[in-house]
Amino acid sequence: MFTNVLVGVDGRQGGRDAIALAQQLAGADATFTLAHVCAPFPGRGAMEVVQIDRAESHRMLERERELAAVEAQLVVRGPRPVGRGLHEVAEELRVDLLVVGSTRHAVVGRVLMGDDCRAVLDGAPCAIGVAPCGYDLLRHELTRVGVGYNASPGSAQALATARELATARGGTVKAFWVVSPQEVREDKPIPADWPDAIDELVKSHSEELAQLDGIEGVVTYGGPREELGQAGQGVDLLVIGSRGDGPIGRLFHGSVSRYLVRHATCPLLVLPRRALTEREQMGDREVGVPVSSGG
Repeated sequence: MFTNVLVGVDGRQGGRDAIALAQQLAGADATFTLAHVCAPFPGRGAMEVVQIDRAESHRMLERERELAAVEAQLVVRGPRPVGRGLHEVAEELRVDLLVVGSTRHAVVGRVLMGDDCRAVLDGAPCAIGVAPCGYDLLRHELTRVGVGYNASPGSAQALATARELATARGGTVKAFWVVSPQEVREDKPIPADWPDAIDELVKSHSEELAQLDGIEGVVTYGGPREELGQAGQGVDLLVIGSRGDGPIGRLFHGSVSRYLVRHATCPLLVLPRRALTEREQMGDREVGVPVSSGG
């Protein structure tokens, strides 16, 4: 379970959705920090505007903390771009999870990210949770946890985290393995009988999933983005691992995860490859989290 959680809050529904999801993902003794990043203000009088903005941001965070009835420390950062500001706070506090909400209005229940949310996702130093629009109003227990799986190291870590979350809530885990057209071509270049080649791969991966204890495995054929997006309609949370995280463990999204954070109908949890390892190494070690309105 996540023990040091940072939540991006903006005084709107997206921030409340993020707080609600953070409470679901966090462990019983987790530390919460609510953070707001003030946007840059160009032109004359910027210093005066920034001071007013920071004071109002702190009051907003106090209101949101009281509304959510959550014990949390408050941080105001800026003026900075939102993504950069939240990354700085995440690094300074050494959080293991950063949760954000939808930043644009969309069809109820769908995540539609704006530029700020994309900036938070790219280059994040920790796991990222994304709450769909209206999640605070329609939240439910994370008892059905789905995970994108393909036997890669990243998906293995995602599966371990999905197990952990489901076990803590007495829930179930469903692993989704998508056989893509590219995989068929790589397995059997230009197969004479394409349907048979697909069936063979589906059967092979189904047997692999069957070896995973306590996991319901589902193998489908199609585009990974679309298939996982469809799978998200039947679970309370979809966990995916990043395809690559760069030389310093940061999270950079590929096309699949970018698609999912824009179209998924359920909350998402995206893990960089090192997220699970770092949390295990931290163990029960306490991490100092100072109250701050500076930056």
